[in-house]
Amino acid sequence: MGVKIIGSGGYVPDAVVTNQHLKERLGCDSEWIIKRTGILERRHALPHQATSDLCYEAAQRCLDNAGVSPSDLDLILVATFTPDMDIPSTACLLQDRLKANCAAMEIQAACSGFVYALITGASYVLSGASDLALIVGGDCNTRVVDPNDIKTYPLFGDAAGAILLTRGEPHQGIVSYSMGVDGGGGHLLSRPACGSRMPPTKELIEKGLHFMHMDGRAVFRWAVAILCDTIQDVLTASKLQPNDIDYYFPHQANIRIINAAIDVLHIPRWKVRNNIEKYGNTSAASIPLALDEARAEGIIKQGQKLVFSGFGAGLSWGTAIFRW
Repeated sequence: MGVKIIGSGGYVPDAVVTNQHLKERLGCDSEWIIKRTGILERRHALPHQATSDLCYEAAQRCLDNAGVSPSDLDLILVATFTPDMDIPSTACLLQDRLKANCAAMEIQAACSGFVYALITGASYVLSGASDLALIVGGDCNTRVVDPNDIKTYPLFGDAAGAILLTRGEPHQGIVSYSMGVDGGGGHLLSRPACGSRMPPTKELIEKGLHFMHMDGRAVFRWAVAILCDTIQDVLTASKLQPNDIDYYFPHQANIRIINAAIDVLHIPRWKVRNNIEKYGNTSAASIPLALDEARAEGIIKQGQKLVFSGFGAGLSWGTAIFRW
């Protein structure tokens, strides 16, 4: 407790890819995509864009929203698993683009990344190590998914979202949180090649091991369970009931995952913010993007309690109750 969010920003690329487009290119059944995922369309980064470009646009909008100059920042945290390159980090590229004078580092927790970065940033602010922290979640998922995989490619989109954290009142901030990983399930959602274990070779590329691979059914079952468990964990730790929360912001992986979990917890669906139908799974961007949309609609008020819940590759998860 003791931190507040004073600004937000989101960015999605201009290229809209509809289910009909995928049907024409890959032979996907557009009705199957809607029924199984809830996705109607998604955004793809343009050829000249990389993750840092998306993050820059979201960050600039966030700074403008808060009326803050990049020179006021003393920390930048970027959550992504699709960096422009291994070195320098996307956080460093963003710092340079913003012309900020501060520390900058990357956090890799895939679709849990934004919540990990939020909790890390809050810790810096509360310790006094940072006065104003920019937290960004962004991914170019379509650059690491096999464009010919009709089961996986339609699920993902590209986007970025950002927030600004600073000192708040004692009643504001993270009420409780749950973070964790189950590395034993890492093989269920992985990108095997192009690291130090399997450096890129012609043979690996031909096998498609530089693309992301996912055991969809196993990940689905795990995601429903972890979303239920971690939301219940933070509610119990805070002595709250599901109806005490004003809005829920789950990672936008699949509408069936979200609905299955909230129905188990008896959470009214109107309290759950979703934008998956417009953007697909945007990984680390999905929660801050949805939060920025909610703020733009004017529905987020001081004193409200929000739940942010991310889950994904690792297998990793991060869920937090945030009092506005």
